[in-house]
Amino acid sequence: MTAFSIVLLAMIAAFLGMRLYSVLGKRTGHEQEPVLPRRDERTARAPVRLDESDAQTAPQPGAPATSGLVYEPAAEAGLRALLAADRNFDAGRFMEGAEAAYRMILEAYWAGDRDTLRDLCDDDSYEAFVAAIDARAARGETLENRLIGIDSAKITAVEMNRSEARITVRYQADISAVTRDADGRMIAGSMSDAAQTNDLWTFRRAIGASDPNWLLDEAEAA
Repeated sequence: MTAFSIVLLAMIAAFLGMRLYSVLGKRTGHEQEPVLPRRDERTARAPVRLDESDAQTAPQPGAPATSGLVYEPAAEAGLRALLAADRNFDAGRFMEGAEAAYRMILEAYWAGDRDTLRDLCDDDSYEAFVAAIDARAARGETLENRLIGIDSAKITAVEMNRSEARITVRYQADISAVTRDADGRMIAGSMSDAAQTNDLWTFRRAIGASDPNWLLDEAEAA
C-alpha cells in the first residue's frame, strides 16, 4: 500500500476521557466536525510507505537551503543523524509517502472508512478516529470535505533516540468542507470556498526496522 493522505469544520466532542478537537487549519466561521481528531496531547498515527523506487534522493548534508529541497534548514542536523543511523533512509521517498499519507488519512476519516484507518493507525490513534466517527454518526452528520491540493510539504525537524526516529512535516494545503445533518441540510462549511491550512504532522519509525512504514504520531496546527 502506498500510503496516504483538513480544514476544520464541526462540533468538538469528548469521548472515552479524550477531548477530540480540531488541530488542522482554520475555521470558516462555524463550529464543526474536526478535520482530524486528537486528544489533549497527542493525535492519530498513520504509516508512510517508503518503498517506491522512483523518488528524489536524500538531501546531502551541508547542502544550501533552497526552495527545491524537501527539508527546512533547521532539520539538516537531524537528517544527518538519521542518515548515519539508517543508510536506507531516503528523504525524497519519505516525502512522497508523507504527502500520500496526508491525503489518505484525511479522506478515510472524512468518509468514516474504519478499515483503511485500521491499516494506517496504531491502536490509540485508531480508537480516537473511531470515537470521532461514531460521534458524528450519532449526530446523524456526514462530511463532504475535499483536499483541493497540497501547496507545499517539507521536513521541519528530525529527532533521534536509540531506537526510534521522529520526523515532523509542515503541510500547507487547501481544503473545502461541508457538514450535513441527518436530513442532508448543510449546517457548516462551503464547497466553493477552500480554506488554507498550515499543519505539522510528526511521523515515527523504529530505526532499522524492516517494515518501511512510518506512523503518524502527532498532528497540530502550525
